[in-house]
Amino acid sequence: MDFAAFAERADGIEAEEADLGTVGLVADALADADADLPVVARFLQGRLFPGWDTRKLAVGPSLCYEAIARAAGTNVTADDVEDRLAETGEIGAVAASYEFGGQTGLAAFGGGDDARGSSAEEGGDDADRSGDGRGGSPSGTDLTVREVDESFERVAAAEGVGSEDVRRDTLFGMFNRASPAEAKYLARLVLGEMRIGVGGGTVRDAIAETFLDANVTRPVEEREEDDGTAELVAAVESALQVTNDYGRVAELARSEGLAGLHDVSLEVGRPVRAMLARAGTVTDALAEWDRAAVETKYDGARVQIHHDGDSTAVYSRNMEDVTDALPELVEHAEEHLDAPAIVDGEAVAVGEDGEPLPFQEILRRFRRKYDVDRLREEVSVELRAFDCLHADGTDLLDAPLTERHERLSEVLDAGVSELLVSAAPDEIESHEADALTAGHEGIMLKNPDSTYSPGKRGKHWLKRKPDVETLDLVVTGAEWGEGRRAELLGTFLLSARNGEAYETIGKVATGITDEQLVELTDLLEPHVVDESGTDVDLRPEVVFEVGYEEIQASPTYSSGYALRFPRFVAVREDKEPPAADSLERVERLADEQ
Repeated sequence: MDFAAFAERADGIEAEEADLGTVGLVADALADADADLPVVARFLQGRLFPGWDTRKLAVGPSLCYEAIARAAGTNVTADDVEDRLAETGEIGAVAASYEFGGQTGLAAFGGGDDARGSSAEEGGDDADRSGDGRGGSPSGTDLTVREVDESFERVAAAEGVGSEDVRRDTLFGMFNRASPAEAKYLARLVLGEMRIGVGGGTVRDAIAETFLDANVTRPVEEREEDDGTAELVAAVESALQVTNDYGRVAELARSEGLAGLHDVSLEVGRPVRAMLARAGTVTDALAEWDRAAVETKYDGARVQIHHDGDSTAVYSRNMEDVTDALPELVEHAEEHLDAPAIVDGEAVAVGEDGEPLPFQEILRRFRRKYDVDRLREEVSVELRAFDCLHADGTDLLDAPLTERHERLSEVLDAGVSELLVSAAPDEIESHEADALTAGHEGIMLKNPDSTYSPGKRGKHWLKRKPDVETLDLVVTGAEWGEGRRAELLGTFLLSARNGEAYETIGKVATGITDEQLVELTDLLEPHVVDESGTDVDLRPEVVFEVGYEEIQASPTYSSGYALRFPRFVAVREDKEPPAADSLERVERLADEQ
């Protein structure tokens, strides 16, 4: 598929206001994608790689602006691109406002012969070298979806000395070949800002519509009774949960139909999304299920252990590979797992006395590439496993919780969290008291008969924490400090998720040490998109855990709410913005007050 055709489809989808109409247009795009079906299924959502794939583009706004500027001409700078973004507010519109295609040769990269030698020495004329996306291209060369995908893979693979040049040059090569319509979506994909109204549910329904003949795009009232649409959509959803790969599921549905979707299974080494919990009480649990499975709620970070019998991989809640950062968990799995397995649990920081340490301590160990041995001496990590998704060749997602826990205890002989099943409030409260006395957060309440639903936050898992409530909020702005803190970001604007948008809910500046301000400034500065005086706009990339005393109605912020006495608790390095707390949860907590 030509990328121009993809861009045209995306334009049509973005203009469609009706949900069913959007599903229909996505279905048409999937039907016409041919060999590019897996890529189109991802690109329409703004996904560059499958959900289980831990690769990242590692391209910040400034690098993208520079690539656009170089493709736009020698008189255009990255600052010009940023200024135009401040005027338009949308990177796709900025990219589409330039005429690309005129930049050829090494001078287009700002280096010229002095920097890299003549084109003859490099191996021929520029047109011959440009088809791989690394440099300029002759006018009229069509850019394809496959080439864009391959270029993104090349950008993600770039490491070490010269990697930034590879990323910049590869992006330049794509923009230099792009029409304005194509550049609009290239820029959006690069910066993760596709935003055409296509989410996972839309693609799921479109797969069912296109390849399983489901009547998804027909209003419910116009369908024949029990036409099977719900079952077909559920089959696609189940396959997505198992594979975490929209492209693969679309291909399976097209080539093998319903039977292929039913046959899909988990793979050790390919992470899936973690099942999530919502806030609840013992009364809620017993009223709904009659009895509850009770576990200790650890103040740790969620991990998924994949052991194939020989080697072990560890993934975070966001499915990032954190194997190298947590060697203790690898050692534990290889010593205590006696069969291939996928295990769900918490990585908990513990002191020399074996007592649990605060959540901030475990975050010191996550995503660390360097000084792992030193940090291991400072912060010891242990596994608390509480679920088993796969054991010795058998998938367990559809098994009840109690059966999954039994299998967990069979394959893992140490580090398994205790599971109490009880219908007695007094017994559950006693378990909670013991957990709190031991220094843990509280308890988890789970439906003993519940299956495991990856990525879902349903009614079958409840978390009960008796301490001060916190929210996980996205940082969307900041303010530079004053005086000795003038070069540090000191006040942070917080927002709650509202669909694909973010609504402001308050600012936090307390509970942060000088040392943390330095770390937070280093963390957030690459995500700055605009500055005005001391005010800074940030791309929504970082999540803060914030404590508060009360949620109040307020016209000051776009959410309609404000946090009373907010205080910084921690950076949630284990969470990405789509997993932050929603405005719906904020509203519910405000009502419960």
